[in-house]
Amino acid sequence: MQDSLHADRLFCFGLGFSAMALAERLLLKGWQVSGTCRDIDSQNLINAKNISVFLFDGSQATPEISQAISRATHLLVTIPPQPSGDVVLENFGEEISRARHLKWIGYISSTGVYGDSQGEWVDENSPLRGSTELNRRRIEVESAWLKRRQGLPVMIFRCVGIYGPGRNLLVSVKKGRARRIGKPGLVFSRIHVVDLAQTLEASINKPQSGEIYNVSDDCPCPPAEAVEYACDLLGVEPPPLVPYEEADLSPTARGFYNTNKRISNQKIKEVLGVKLRYSDYRSGLKALLADL
Repeated sequence: MQDSLHADRLFCFGLGFSAMALAERLLLKGWQVSGTCRDIDSQNLINAKNISVFLFDGSQATPEISQAISRATHLLVTIPPQPSGDVVLENFGEEISRARHLKWIGYISSTGVYGDSQGEWVDENSPLRGSTELNRRRIEVESAWLKRRQGLPVMIFRCVGIYGPGRNLLVSVKKGRARRIGKPGLVFSRIHVVDLAQTLEASINKPQSGEIYNVSDDCPCPPAEAVEYACDLLGVEPPPLVPYEEADLSPTARGFYNTNKRISNQKIKEVLGVKLRYSDYRSGLKALLADL
């Protein structure tokens, strides 16, 4: 265990699925971890993991969070943009700018900022064509964080759909929530939360302010194909194939099905040296089968 005065200290705005994967990885290496959540039940669960947790609903700064930021060496932001913008910068922008110990700031964004490329490959230099209100806000918030890169070590991570223990297609199939929707030519990309966490850690070990990274596996594929594989692993019949035009989808879900792109992950491999543990959904789901 490192001396407490010199220990690496991670503060996470939004101790959810992705942040907890990184937190648990770093706790094993002697890091101190703290962060925010929205409700008392989550606070109690996370406190039990030796993580200091502060309640934050996005509406106001608190002295306790400000103090934790002032001590942090690393900062992870997973809270998505709100209609008003980025609640972290709104409430704690000055405190973050004044934080003397910060070596790394990671902002979790989405590959949704690329919009629709009609199935073509996109990389970090591709044009941003966010087609939904949320993704247009993501583009604005990315820009707001990157404007601070001269004084702060800011890096952006554009993620595809994140899955892992307790949150994956096997769980959806077992609960009867999985749907098989057909739209010719459409592909989705995914990333196992373990590979997202190792990508964040690789960047922590090699911070390059202002850099943007796509976080995705190697295997964009039709969404129905992944559902069929999950059903095959569980030995059950797949749900009926519903044409996209006939599917009853929420506006958010329809937004996913209206954008079609293949996400290049070459940069995290070449620049950060990431070697994916789960390079496609098959290896990821097969490993998760044991967790059921």
